[in-house]
Amino acid sequence: MLSKILICLVLGYAFGCFSTGYVVGKANNIDIRNYGSGNAGTTNALRTLGWKAGLITFLGDAFKAVIPILLVRFFIYPNDNLAELLPLYTGLGVVLGHNFPVWLHFKGGKGIAATGGVMLAFDWRLAIAALLVFIIVVAITRYVSLGSLLISLMFPIWVIILYPGNLHMFIVSLIFTVSAFYKHHGNIKRLLNGTENKIGQKIKIEGQNS
Repeated sequence: MLSKILICLVLGYAFGCFSTGYVVGKANNIDIRNYGSGNAGTTNALRTLGWKAGLITFLGDAFKAVIPILLVRFFIYPNDNLAELLPLYTGLGVVLGHNFPVWLHFKGGKGIAATGGVMLAFDWRLAIAALLVFIIVVAITRYVSLGSLLISLMFPIWVIILYPGNLHMFIVSLIFTVSAFYKHHGNIKRLLNGTENKIGQKIKIEGQNS
C-alpha cells in the first residue's frame, strides 16, 4: 500500500507543479507573484490581470488535479481495493505541488482551485455543492478567502458522511482543510480585523496605463 501511495503523491505533485497563474503572468510579461497577494493562484490572477486570466488560471489549476486522479482511478490502479483512497492521495500531491512547486522555489498558490479539481474528480456531487457554497458566500460577503475556507471544510465533512468509520480517508481529506487554512493564515487575520480585500478590487501593475 505504501508504494502505491508514494507513486500517487509523486504523480500528483508532478502535475501540481505546473503553475497556471505563473504561466499566464509570464504571457503578460509579469511574474504574478510580485503583485497583490504574492501567490500564483486564481484570485491573484483575477485581481492582477482580469477575469480572463483568472478563469484560465482556475481551469488550469482545477484540471491539473482532475487528469492525474482519472489516470490513477482508471488506468494505473483500476479496480484496486484502495480505489477511493488513492485518488485522494493523488489530489493531495497536486495541492502540495501547486502550493510548493519545486521549480518556482516552493512559492506557488493557495491550493483552492486545485482542491476544487480534486473534489470534482473524487465526487462530482461534492464539487457542485462546494461551488454553490462558494458562489453564495462570495456573493453575500465579497470575500473570496472566506468562501475558499468554507469549501475546504466541506471535504472532511463529506467523507465523514459518505465513508463513516474510514479514518484513513478522513485524515487525508482533513489535510486539504489544514493546508487551506495554513495558506490563508494572512487572510484569516485580515478577515478578523476587517481589512481583507474584497472581490473586484484591482491591483495596479507598474507600466500599465491608468
